[in-house]
Amino acid sequence: MSVLSRPDFDVLRPPGRGAGLLDVVRRRDLAVLLVRKELRVRYRGSVLGLAWSYVKPAVQLAVYYFGLGVVLGQGSRVPHYAVYLFAGLVAVNAFSEVVGNATRSVVANADLVRKVYLPRELFPVSSLCVAGVHLLPQLLVLTAGALVAGWRPDAAGVLSAVGAVLLVAGFGLGLGLVLSALNVFFRDVENLVDLVLSVVVWTSPVLYATERVVRLLGEGPLLSAYLSNPLTVAVQLMHRAFWEGAAGVRGTGPDAAHLAAATVVVVAVLCVGQWTFARLSPRFGEQL
Repeated sequence: MSVLSRPDFDVLRPPGRGAGLLDVVRRRDLAVLLVRKELRVRYRGSVLGLAWSYVKPAVQLAVYYFGLGVVLGQGSRVPHYAVYLFAGLVAVNAFSEVVGNATRSVVANADLVRKVYLPRELFPVSSLCVAGVHLLPQLLVLTAGALVAGWRPDAAGVLSAVGAVLLVAGFGLGLGLVLSALNVFFRDVENLVDLVLSVVVWTSPVLYATERVVRLLGEGPLLSAYLSNPLTVAVQLMHRAFWEGAAGVRGTGPDAAHLAAATVVVVAVLCVGQWTFARLSPRFGEQL
C-alpha cells in the first residue's frame, strides 16, 4: 500500500487550516494531554487539589441559601430550596467555567500556538473537558442531597439531566470558540467575559422561581426570549431532573417549544463559533 493510500494519511492543507472540531476528534490523544496539563497546572502546590470542586460550590450554596433562602425568605416559598438552588448552580457554574476558561485558552497556550501546528480548537475543547471533570463531583453531591430530600430517579429525569449537560456544553463551547478567538486580538474580551459571568446566575431561574419572571414580564416576546435562553432551559431541566421529585411538584421542566428553540440556538452558536474560530485562527501565531 502506498503512503498516499494509507487511511491514516493526513491530507495536506494550507497552514493553520484544518477540519475544525472534527480534527479534535481525530487528535483526541492531544486533547487528553491538554486536559491533564491544565489540571496539573491548576492544582500545582494545592493541598486540597480536586477537592476544591466540592469546596467552592459548597461555599457558594451556603452564601446564597442564607442570604436568599433564610434572610429573604425564599426557602419558605420554594420547597426544598437547597436542592432547587444547587441544581441551578451546578448548571450555571459549569457554563461559567467553560466560557471563562475557554476565552483564555488560546492566549494561555501561546507557546504551543507559536511553535507547533495542532488543531487550535483543542484549547477551548480542553477547557470544556476540564469543566466536565469538575462537574462530576458536583453532580454526585447533588444526587446525594436530592436522595436525602426524598427524590427518586426516573427515566425522564435522567434524560433531563443529560439534556441539561448537553445544552450547557454546546452553548458554552460555541461561545468559547468565538470569545477565545476574539481574545487573541482584543485582550479586553476576557475582562468583559468575567464581568458578564459575575451576573449570569441572575439571568436564569437559579435563585428565584420561574413564576416570578412570568408575572414580571407577562406574555410577550421578552418572556419567550427568556424561556428560550439555553441556560434557562438547562436550569429548568436540572430542576426537572433533581428537584421536582423531591419537592413533589410537577411541570418544572421547559415546554417542547422552548426546548426546541434553545436547541436551535445552541446549534447556531456552535456553527457561528466554529466559523469565527476557523476564520481567525490562521492569524493567531502572528498576534501571539
